[in-house]
Amino acid sequence: MIRLWLLGSVHRRAGRLTAAGLGVAIAVALLASLGAFLAHAKATMTSRAIHGVAVDWQVQVQPGADPAKVGQLLRDTPAVAASVRVGIATTSGLSAETAGSTQTTGPGVVLGLDPAYPRTFPGELRLLTGTLNGPLLAQQTAANLHAGPGDVVTVGWTGLPPVQARIAGVVELPLADSLFQVVGAPATAQRTAPPDNVLLLPSASWQSSFEALRAARPDLVTTQFHVATTRALPADPAAAYTAATGAANNFLAHAAGTAAVGDNLAATLDAARQDAAYAQVLFLFLGLPGAILAALLTAVLATAGRDRRRLEQALLRARGATTGQLTRLAAVEAGVVAGLGAVVGLATAAAVGAGAFGTARFGATTGTAVAWGAAAAVTGLLIAILTVLVPAWRDLRAVTVASARRSVTAPRYPLWARYGVDALALAVAGLVFSASGRNGYQLVVAPEGVPMLSVSYWAFAGPALLWLGAGLLVWRAGDLLLGRGRRLVAAGLGPFTGRLHTTIASGMSRQRRPLALAIVLLTLALSFAGSTAVFNATYRQQAEADAQLTNGADVTAVPAPGTTLPAGLAGRISAIPGVRAVEPVQHRFAYVGPDLQDLYGVRPGTIRHATALRDSYFSGGTAAGLTHLLAAQPDAILVSAETVRDYQLAPGDALTLRLLSSGSGQRVPVRFRFVGVVSEFPMAPKDSFFVANADYVARQTGDAATGAFLIDTGGRNASAVARAVASLAGPSATVTDITTVRHSVGSSLTSVDLAGLTRVELAFALVLATAAGGLAFGLGLSERRRTFAVITALGARPRHLRAMILSEAAAVSLVGVLAGAAAGTGLSFMLVKVLTGVFDPPPSALAVPWAYLLATAATAVVALFGVAAGASHLARRPAMTLLHDL
Repeated sequence: MIRLWLLGSVHRRAGRLTAAGLGVAIAVALLASLGAFLAHAKATMTSRAIHGVAVDWQVQVQPGADPAKVGQLLRDTPAVAASVRVGIATTSGLSAETAGSTQTTGPGVVLGLDPAYPRTFPGELRLLTGTLNGPLLAQQTAANLHAGPGDVVTVGWTGLPPVQARIAGVVELPLADSLFQVVGAPATAQRTAPPDNVLLLPSASWQSSFEALRAARPDLVTTQFHVATTRALPADPAAAYTAATGAANNFLAHAAGTAAVGDNLAATLDAARQDAAYAQVLFLFLGLPGAILAALLTAVLATAGRDRRRLEQALLRARGATTGQLTRLAAVEAGVVAGLGAVVGLATAAAVGAGAFGTARFGATTGTAVAWGAAAAVTGLLIAILTVLVPAWRDLRAVTVASARRSVTAPRYPLWARYGVDALALAVAGLVFSASGRNGYQLVVAPEGVPMLSVSYWAFAGPALLWLGAGLLVWRAGDLLLGRGRRLVAAGLGPFTGRLHTTIASGMSRQRRPLALAIVLLTLALSFAGSTAVFNATYRQQAEADAQLTNGADVTAVPAPGTTLPAGLAGRISAIPGVRAVEPVQHRFAYVGPDLQDLYGVRPGTIRHATALRDSYFSGGTAAGLTHLLAAQPDAILVSAETVRDYQLAPGDALTLRLLSSGSGQRVPVRFRFVGVVSEFPMAPKDSFFVANADYVARQTGDAATGAFLIDTGGRNASAVARAVASLAGPSATVTDITTVRHSVGSSLTSVDLAGLTRVELAFALVLATAAGGLAFGLGLSERRRTFAVITALGARPRHLRAMILSEAAAVSLVGVLAGAAAGTGLSFMLVKVLTGVFDPPPSALAVPWAYLLATAATAVVALFGVAAGASHLARRPAMTLLHDL
C-alpha cells in the first residue's frame, strides 16, 4: 500500500513534493554553508592570532634556580623550536648629553639580548635608524633623551658606579606590553603600561655590566628565556588553545618550580577562541532567520495542499484505512521531503563552501564537520516532520470524515492573535533592546594587548522578537485589511478593475488567510535580506574605517625618530599619479602632569582632504564643528576621552602641556583651551592623546617639523603609490598603505573577511524573497483551480480572471514590500546597535546597499507577477478541461 501510494504521489503531486523538498533544502544548505564559513573563519582567526605573536613563551627563571638547567630543559622540550636567553635589569635612570644640554630620565629597564635575537624574533624589534649591532635605545627613550646613533648614554644603578654605552641604533618595540609583562602574575596585577625608558645591550655587554648588580641586588636582575614553539596547532581556536596550554603545562611539570611561563601564544588564542564562539553565535544569528524562513516556506507549501490531503484522507478512511496506516503514509511523505531536502541542501552547501570559502568541509575539524552536516540534515528532517507529518497526524485525530469532506469552513482566529502575542513580542523586543543598549559590549584589553569581546548573548532576543513580532503584526494587519477592510481594498482597485472591484475585493476577502500568509513570508524574507545586507555593508564600512584610522590615510609616510623628511617632499608626492591630496601632520610628545602622551598638530582647514574624520570620533560637537574651532581658536585643543576622565577636565578649562622647544631643547609649558573630546583619530593610539592646531604648536615651540604625511589616493592603487612615496622619502622613512594594514588590524573577529559569507547570505536571501512571495502565492492559486473553473463555467472571461489574479498579486506585492521595508529598517538599526561591540570604531550611520535592496524587492515583485501571469494563462483553458484535470 505504501509503495503504491508513494508512486501515485510522485506521479500526481511531484511538483508539490519537489517544492516542499526545495524548501527544506534551502534551510539545510544555509545552515551547512554557515558551517563551511565558520570552518574558514575559525582557521583564519587562529592563523591571524598566532601571526601577531612574536614570542610564544616568556620563561622566567625563578630565584635560586640555575638558568643553564632551565635552558637545557627548554632544548629538550619537543614543543620548543628555538629559545634565546634574555637578561633583564632595573636601572635607576638614564642620562645623555646632547646639543650642549643633559637629559635625564627616571627609572628604566635594560635588556641583554643575544645577537641572534632579532633573527629569531623579528616581530619584537623594528629598526628605525642606525644598526642593530650594538646598544639600542627604544623609540620613546630616544625622544626623551634627544639621543640617537653615536650618542653616549649613561646607565645608573642603585649602589654601584654608572656605566656608559654608545648607541648604535634606535628601535621600536611593537609588542612592548607583552615583552614587559609580569610573568606569572594575573591580569589584574600587570603593569598598566610598559616602561618609558628602555635600553637594549648585547648579551656580553649586559653580563659584564650587570653581574655585579645581580650579586648586590638580586631583586633588580632577572633572567628569561624567550621561546618560539613549533606551532603544530589545530585550525580551531579552541582546540589550538587547549594544545598550546597543554604544551606549556607539560614544560612546567618538568621544570618543577624552577621557572614560570608567560604564555603569550595561549593568551592570544584564548582571545581568539572567545571571538570564535562569538562568531558562531553572531553568524548563526544572521543565518538562522533564513533557515526559519525556509521552514515557514515549507510549512506554507504543505499547508497549501491541506484541503486536498483532508479529502484524500477522508476517502481512504471511508474505504477502511486506519489511523496508523494513514500516519505511516504521512511519515513516508515527510521522509521523502526530508531526504530530498537533505541531499540537495548538503550538496549545494558543499559547492557553495568550495566556491565562496575555499573548503567543502562543514567544520574546522572532522568531528565538527560531521556534526554540522548532521545537524543541518536533522534540522531538515525536523522541518519536514513539523510541516508534513504533524499537520497530517493532527488532522487525523481532530477531523472527522464528514467534516473533512466539507469544501467550505469558517476560518478561526488564531490563539496568538486573540491574546496579542504580536504586540507582546514587540514590547519585549523594545525592552531587551533598551537594556542591551545601556549595557552594550565592552572590549577587554588583555595584558598582551589582545582585543577580546565580552558578549551578552541574551541581547540577541531583541532583534529576534522584533522579527517575530513584525511577522505576526503583518499577518494581523493583512487579515484585517482584506477582511473588514475589503471596502477600502475595493476602492483602491476601482481605477484598475472597473466594475469588478467589489467582486474581486470579496474574493480576496474569502482568500485572505492564504494571501496574508504570502504577505507575511514576503515581509519576513525582505526584512531578512535587508537587515543582512545593511549589517554586512556596515561591517565592511567600519572595517575600512578601522584600517584608515590605524594607517592614518590611504598611504602614510613617517620619518624615523631623530630624522626629518626631505625638503619639498610634499610637492613631489603630489605629483605622483593617483595622489589626490597630501596633508602634513605634526607628531609630538607632551607631558600632562606626570604622563607623557601623543600630540598631533593638524591644519584644521585641510586635514579632511586626506583622511576621513567621522562625527562618531568626537564628543561635544561634530567633526566639522570641532575642526572649525581649532582654526578659529588657535589655542584650542581636543583631548582623548581617557585623559578627560583621568584629569576631570571640563570644556573651556585651561590646559598646560609641556612640549619640547627647538630653541632651548627643554620642555616648555604651552597653554591650551580644552574645547572637545576625541575618542578616535587617524594614527593616534586608542587611549590617550591630544589634537591641536599645528601652526599654534609650531609658534609656541619654534618647531614646525612634519611628523607624518597623510596621502589620499581615493582608495585606488594605494600599494603602487606607497612604493613611489618610499622611493622619494628614502630609507629613513616608514611608508605604509591601507591595503597592507587592512589585513592586520582589528580583533580576530573583526578581521574576518565577510565577502564570502556576504555573497552566500545575500544569494539565499534573494532566493527566499523570490520563493516566499512567488511560490507561496502560486501554490495558493494552484489550489484554487476548481474555483477558477467554476467561475469560467459561469461565464467569466479570461480578462476577468486576469484582473482577479493580478489584483491579488498587486496587493501581496504592495503590502509585502512596504511592510518588509519597515521591518527591515527597524531590524537593521537594532541589529547594528546591539552589535556595536563588533565594530571598531562604532558606526555613526548605517551603510545601505541600495542597489541590492532594490534588486531584491524588484525580483520578488517580478516573481509574483510572473506567477500571476502564468496562472492567468492557465485559467484560459476550457472549464470542462480544468474540472477534468481536478
